[in-house]
Parts: sequence; structure tokens; C-alpha cells
Amino acid sequence: MRHIVGATRTPRGRWVEEGLRALAAGGPDAVRVEALAKGLGVTKGGFYGYFADRGALLEAMLDAWERESIDEVIERVEREGGDPKTKIQRAGALTFSSDRLLPIDLAIRDWARRDESVAERLRRVDDRRMALLREMIGTFCSDPDEVEARSLLAFCVAIGEHFLAAGHGGRTRAQVRAHAADLLLNRPRAERGR
Repeated sequence: MRHIVGATRTPRGRWVEEGLRALAAGGPDAVRVEALAKGLGVTKGGFYGYFADRGALLEAMLDAWERESIDEVIERVEREGGDPKTKIQRAGALTFSSDRLLPIDLAIRDWARRDESVAERLRRVDDRRMALLREMIGTFCSDPDEVEARSLLAFCVAIGEHFLAAGHGGRTRAQVRAHAADLLLNRPRAERGR
């Protein structure tokens, strides 16, 4: 008697991850079930065991991005500790310097320009990021207007510097970014390496 073993089903998380990879590379239009199945080396039939349709996958992808880019970042920042200035830099590095999260975040920002539900999700994520900045900056700055301004500037530098093509007059982007962080975090330049 012969024993027949069923095919191993592609885990739901792999579909979500492949979708996020496609989103980062080509935007939401690149997230197509057939293309994801090809990238995973499987047929598209398994997709429908997890998702009712492409829209359900897109929602699962946004859920995964939100969880990873906010919940997991904040949890790691708190777990690893440090003073508020260190926590701010760690959160920024985890989110906006990451080879993984940064391209997804930038793709979602572009997508949000055309889709109000994605824009609402992005606002929720950005509001949480700004709240963290306000909390941390508020530990060394007592003026609420200055806290808000520093938080906005820090966030704008973190996102906007990825779109800036300008040179920096003999300085590297990393040098200018580090000096901007020193200014925003109200610390002497000598503290930068900590």
C-alpha cells in the first residue's frame, strides 16, 4: 500500500513577506497574486487558502508593516534601553536606515498619496512615531513649541533625506545627518559616537 503525502502549503507569512517585497520594489500595482506565486515558486491556488482576494493580502501587508515598523521598533527600543536621545536615534535607525523597512515605508508613503485608507493607516503610524519623538525630546526640552518643532524636524530629516539629491559642500551625507541629529537632540558634537 502506498502512502500519499500532500504538498506542503506555503505559509501565510511568506505570501505577506513576498507582497511587501513586491510593494517595496514596484508599489502596490506590483503586488499581483500570479507574480507573488511565481516569486515563491508555487501555484497561486494556495493563496486563496489564506486570503479571500488581493485586497485581503494588501490589508495583511499593511498590518505586518505597522506591527514591525511601530510595535516591534518601540518594543526593541525600550528593551535595549538607554537615555532618551539614544532611544530616538535607535528608533530612527531601525525604521529609516533599515534595508528592509525603509523601502516598504517609502512605498507606503507613495501609495498613501493615491489611497485614502492607506493614508489613514500612515497617519496612525506617523502619529505614534511623533508621539515617541515628543516624549523623548520632552525629557530634555521643556518648551512645548520647541518640542513640537524639534520632533517635526527630526521626522522630516529621517524621511526627507532619502529624497534629497543635493550635495553638501565637501561633507558626506552621513556627516551632515549626524550634525543635524546633534542639533535636534541638543547635544555637543563630541557625544555623537555614544
